[in-house]
Amino acid sequence: MARNGKVLLNYVITAPKEAVEEGKRIFRSHGPWMEATHPREGEKALINYDVAIAPELSNPMDATSQPTGRTVFVLTEVYESEAGVQHHFELADSSWDDFGALQAWLGRCEVAGFPAGGIVNSL
Repeated sequence: MARNGKVLLNYVITAPKEAVEEGKRIFRSHGPWMEATHPREGEKALINYDVAIAPELSNPMDATSQPTGRTVFVLTEVYESEAGVQHHFELADSSWDDFGALQAWLGRCEVAGFPAGGIVNSL
């Protein structure tokens, strides 16, 4: 299903070795909370949710390169509209018990990404 015009939330979080287990714990909490709280229809709909975890490689373009010892978490969420992203952050602040833990954990990691980008190409 093409998602042109939908809104993408995407973060790439690189965690040092000592922060990996906390990141895994946070995302074990995040998935069930997302499923229980996010609408699947309407302008605030969550269309897609993925979390991927892999070792950071010394050459990210070579799957056979040596790991650095850090771990990369990639969070991708797709919403019907920006209203869905806004709703997501309101829900996180008001109802997700680990929202504060996420913010503290992110402070220990390198984070790149954005909360809302319009999808321009999708297959």
